[in-house]
Amino acid sequence: MSVVIPAFNEVDNVGTLVAEIAAALTDVAGGFEIVVVDDASVDGTAQTLRALGHPALHPVFHRMNCGQSAAVASGFHAARGQWVATLDGDGQNDPADLPAMLERAIAEGADCVTGVRRRRRDNLVRRLSSRVANRFRDWITGDRVTDSGCGVRVVRRTALAEVPVFNGMHRFLPTLLRAQGFSVVEHEVNHRERRTGVSKYGVGNRLWRGIRDCFGVRWYARRAVRAERIEREDG
Repeated sequence: MSVVIPAFNEVDNVGTLVAEIAAALTDVAGGFEIVVVDDASVDGTAQTLRALGHPALHPVFHRMNCGQSAAVASGFHAARGQWVATLDGDGQNDPADLPAMLERAIAEGADCVTGVRRRRRDNLVRRLSSRVANRFRDWITGDRVTDSGCGVRVVRRTALAEVPVFNGMHRFLPTLLRAQGFSVVEHEVNHRERRTGVSKYGVGNRLWRGIRDCFGVRWYARRAVRAERIEREDG
């Protein structure tokens, strides 16, 4: 399994998060790797990643700040595991959820298991705005995703080959996968308070972009070419 973490100015979180992931995935069959993508942080995150020296850690460094979706896409490109998990870099996602999500994906033959935060540790404004955004998103795209903002996912790596990369992609990944014919199931996950640092998102810098993205994803879902179009033969 490959675990992809986008990180921007998370110098106080990345070391703890890497240690937690390693502890959670110790018994995962086939081993694991941790791909932290530093999105041109200015607080020493890159230096911390270089100093960690964990054998499972394979950091990727952006030369310029490109945003969370670009960092996730870079992580997908670097990942080598059969299954690719994602976690946010702020430590609010719990790596202990990953083994059960992987087990469920394999048991049910799903291409993606996406998290639903059981009890959100955010303030009231963020919880309410997220609830409204989720319902608007479902209405416009025609696809139901209970918690599109949850960063915890486990995805079959082959399903990621044709996912379009755009700013905001990470929030629409389940819908993009379904549009291509892949199966997605939801799984309740833990959510934790941010230990340190500050959130990079708020209502102001996500509202209008998110509305535009919903219409773009609706267009894509209706025009997407399904992944099962190709029949491969050995030899």
